[in-house]
Amino acid sequence: MNVPRFLEIKHLAAEDLQQAVELDRLCFGGFWSIEGYRRELESPNSDLLGLWIGETEEGSSERISFDIFTPQHSELSAATPNGTDTGAAPLQISRKFIGLGCLWAVLEEAHIIMLAIHPQFQSRGFGQALLWALLKSACDRQLERATLEVRASNLAAVSLYKKFDFKEAGLRKKYYEDTGEDALVMWRSGLEKPEFQEYLESKRQEICDRLRRKKW
Repeated sequence: MNVPRFLEIKHLAAEDLQQAVELDRLCFGGFWSIEGYRRELESPNSDLLGLWIGETEEGSSERISFDIFTPQHSELSAATPNGTDTGAAPLQISRKFIGLGCLWAVLEEAHIIMLAIHPQFQSRGFGQALLWALLKSACDRQLERATLEVRASNLAAVSLYKKFDFKEAGLRKKYYEDTGEDALVMWRSGLEKPEFQEYLESKRQEICDRLRRKKW
């Protein structure tokens, strides 16, 4: 019998910061130090999210829900094969930190500073899950729009943002000091509108369906 698997997204805590630094070094070469992450953790204008995957003990025929949780509601729950929540919490037997996201709330704008997935777990839908959680967090803050910079050559990331209706709004020449590469500026407006909540729910279901197909 296969071991059930779970996915969890939540705000980082102090005990998670060393894992954040290690993933940062792997994905970005050291964007922030642990002191930098601690400042983000303490800032009321920053949402610092982590994504974990793992396995749980085997029980009956129930599977573990792979719903995408909001930062404020990250408790795991057992689910039947058709996705019905049973309300029982699974016992974790392994857990791996594979994703890191951060946004700054500046006036009415969510500035997405980073979104990283461990290289071994890319192209599986986890980036979509983490971006969804960042946009949900921005929506919960009642922000009106989201913006970000992305390497012009990072076609996978650009494609991800376009799936969430981000539009190219400009180009920052030689934005990245390590390579001198240009950055695309991308925007997503309308976060404050009632229909954006419906959009998020639709995307949530789409992401969950994809994860199910990949046995999560």
